[in-house]
Amino acid sequence: MSRIAARLLLTALFVSVSLGYLGADVTIKQSVDGKMLAFSGKGTSTTYIKGNRMRTETTMGDRTHSMIFDVDAQKIYVFDSRKKEADVWDMAAFRQQMEKSVDLAGASGSIKANGQSKTIAGQTASGYDMVMSMKSAMAGSQDLNMTVTLQGPVWIVKGAPGSADFSRFYKAAAEKGFIFGDPNAAKAQPGPAKAIAEMYKQFAAIGGIPYESRTEIKMSGEGPMAMVARMGNMTMTSVVESVDTAALADDLFAPPAGYKLNMKK
Repeated sequence: MSRIAARLLLTALFVSVSLGYLGADVTIKQSVDGKMLAFSGKGTSTTYIKGNRMRTETTMGDRTHSMIFDVDAQKIYVFDSRKKEADVWDMAAFRQQMEKSVDLAGASGSIKANGQSKTIAGQTASGYDMVMSMKSAMAGSQDLNMTVTLQGPVWIVKGAPGSADFSRFYKAAAEKGFIFGDPNAAKAQPGPAKAIAEMYKQFAAIGGIPYESRTEIKMSGEGPMAMVARMGNMTMTSVVESVDTAALADDLFAPPAGYKLNMKK
């Protein structure tokens, strides 16, 4: 369970920072914090968006974990600074696996303005209260059902630099059934992965960039899943430090030359 917890925590940190109008580029730098079980982590992350591609780099201690999301190619690449190899996931096939485990028709939730505002990184952000719920089954077994709930405040800057690119990327990714974390963790806990993907889809629909979010992820279940659900609860926090719209190089959205590519499914 500890390995799964570590992957889920890293995924939570990734999605908490993963926030295109083709041809324009966006770089978002953030501080991140996450907790799950006995694991906790603080670090920094940078998200790069170029058209229908996104790269996230999260640094915790001496480790940098990177992911590339290529919507048009239907691929996710996962690698870190300690290895010269990358896992390659075919999202068309992975999406079919996820659909066996997650009840998308049963998803519900809302993101409602709460009338508050504050300044973050020099921008005026509007406050929202977010609640998202989704049912899922671990390993696709209907005997292992649980409900995942995401809730907490989020501060969104409407019309922020790069917000059009942000919205277009996430709309395109959602239409292709992408998740925004490590697929290994999503296979172990499909509910949180799809709930978070739906959350960012709704953020994009608002027409801005989340500059700060504090999210609790709670899982509930019965029978054998009751204990697992209690162990799986986590929190994640992210705060934007800067947003840049300078042009990005194409090779940033591919694994480094010479890396071994491991095909996953």
